[in-house]
Amino acid sequence: MPGSLYLVALPIGNMEDITLRAIKTLRAVDLIVAEDTRNTRRILDRYQIKTRFHRSYYQGVEKERVVPVLGLLSDGNEIALVSDAGTPLINDPGYPLVRAAIAAGVTVVPIPGPTAAITALVASGLPADRFVFAGAVPRKDGERRALLEKIRTEERTVILYESPHRLLVTMNTLVEILPLRSIVLARELTKVHEEFLRGMPSEILAILKERDRIKGEFVLLIERGEETGSSWDSASAIKLAELLKEEGVTNKAAIRIMVHTLGIPRNEAYRLIHPSS
Repeated sequence: MPGSLYLVALPIGNMEDITLRAIKTLRAVDLIVAEDTRNTRRILDRYQIKTRFHRSYYQGVEKERVVPVLGLLSDGNEIALVSDAGTPLINDPGYPLVRAAIAAGVTVVPIPGPTAAITALVASGLPADRFVFAGAVPRKDGERRALLEKIRTEERTVILYESPHRLLVTMNTLVEILPLRSIVLARELTKVHEEFLRGMPSEILAILKERDRIKGEFVLLIERGEETGSSWDSASAIKLAELLKEEGVTNKAAIRIMVHTLGIPRNEAYRLIHPSS
């Protein structure tokens, strides 16, 4: 009888975020298949888990190492698959193995836990009722621009991962393509220097440019676009804009109030608050 393949989520930063079930599973299985055994070893040592590793399963070798792992599963071994941090398969290798295991009749058991995308979403302040995870921001300029252009009409909160080395380039592109869309940058989630930056692309870009270095792991969240077919009363919008300015409400807050109370497209709210722009 074949063994089972366990997909075990590990902490994304704070080691105390591991679940009791994850610890129990990692102790009970016969082998652990890790993306990088050096990173996983720190967690295993912390919780005195003595289970031995099979060969590393990192980006670039995942397809060629499917067959050996399937062989071990077929022989009845219980195996846990883990990534460097978070939940396996979420922007990490593992998909070919899971697909092959299912096709071979192997039982696949998820052991849920931390995921950077969801952790960032729930604390972002952006709508979490409908969202889409779009993976990592493309490295190539043309592909990056194409993705952000598609997001113009996306009616769900968009979640992306970005490298600190390419963050400024991505932010400059956001300023160009989605200048009026609220975004959130979540950095170093669950770690000592956890940080959330919230605002328009130009505002966050200005903050980043003041820093000597940009360090850490980033999750980029982009506010969803306006739903198509929404209607709004222009006379009411003009009156509300005037009242907000009379009351001394900041331009940024006024735009948000108009968008959320009257359903006005953000660019129209911006035009009414900045009539000379």
